[in-house]
Amino acid sequence: MPAQPLKGIRILDLSRILAGPWCSQQLADLGAEVIKIERPGEGDDTRRWGPPWLEKSHEAAYYLGANRGKQSVTVDMANPEGQALLHKLVQQCDVVLENFKVGGLKKYHLDYESLKAIKPDLIYCSITGFGQDGPYAQRAGYDFMIQGMGGLMSLTGQPDSEVGGGPVKVGVAFADIFTGMYAANAIMAALFQRHQTGEGTYIDLALLDVQVGVLANQALNYLTSGNVPQRLGNAHPNIVPYQAFATADGHLILAVGNDGQFRRFCEVAGCLELADDARFKTNALRVQHRGELIPLLLEPLRQKTTDQWLDALEQVGVPCGPINTLDRVFEDPQVKHRGLKISLPHPQDGAVNLVSNPIRFNGEALNASTAPPLLGQHTEDVLNRCLNLSESELAELKEKGVI
Repeated sequence: MPAQPLKGIRILDLSRILAGPWCSQQLADLGAEVIKIERPGEGDDTRRWGPPWLEKSHEAAYYLGANRGKQSVTVDMANPEGQALLHKLVQQCDVVLENFKVGGLKKYHLDYESLKAIKPDLIYCSITGFGQDGPYAQRAGYDFMIQGMGGLMSLTGQPDSEVGGGPVKVGVAFADIFTGMYAANAIMAALFQRHQTGEGTYIDLALLDVQVGVLANQALNYLTSGNVPQRLGNAHPNIVPYQAFATADGHLILAVGNDGQFRRFCEVAGCLELADDARFKTNALRVQHRGELIPLLLEPLRQKTTDQWLDALEQVGVPCGPINTLDRVFEDPQVKHRGLKISLPHPQDGAVNLVSNPIRFNGEALNASTAPPLLGQHTEDVLNRCLNLSESELAELKEKGVI
């Protein structure tokens, strides 16, 4: 088994869709016990967000991507008996994670104040679109709209002046995934703080906050200069040449990070005069004269295939790479060597292919050892183990529709 740095930590996961489940999957991979609470007969919406599906269990690939290593327990939180069960479970947990609308859990007595009263050192993490306060707090927030509102789409896509110009969203749920990772970091920090002080924590995370927070150099480009960054397609606002170029048979990503790399690129490309040109001698000058330099590079780069460029430029230490489709990604020798495709046993489908957690401890990838659970797969086991409920008590709760 790989290292389990969070072994002994128990998470009550009331979240669904992606940001919350991405957080709790990260914690499960790090060794925490994650109890995923789902509505009886329904479960996480993403179980039905297909195709594609697993053949026998008919679980959607979307769901499989964010729920490895968890235990699925079905409880009707709208039922007072279900709420009582969850209150008892909270007392056995270290962390509660939820992504309901602001105030949405108060009517079920599952809000922070209600649960803090029964477990004072509880760590409670809320994920919403816009946070717990402010003029947008009551709005629902979804990744696509957050990418737009938070500025990312204003930076992504071709300029309006070019064919196909216009804002484009990132091809995966960027804001959701980053929010999930920030949530996992915050929870681990809160666990460390509790270890030192004995105190619990309320964590408030908003998709919009995260999206603005990860604008990185583009945000600082604006805040430093006052100039609003524009879409540059595959080009970089602060480094030139740093973009995709057409080759004889496809495309090449050229990522020249310093002046020495630019000179070596020019030597290989047969255009050394550009490295000595007063307009292009430094990166700052190349950024200033981007419109003059890039057209001069188009024809030389079309003279060789992508693989020929990769071989030639790698030999002289100029960063470059191909634009792979996902079939080529998972056949890439480095991806295969690092074991980024994994397979875990599945109770109905035999096995399920997943993407490995990229974190390694002492050479071992940190992955939970169990596949994403079937709906309610662990209900009886968890309630018996954590709450000492007998078979007859479980049967009664099931007959009532509580579990």
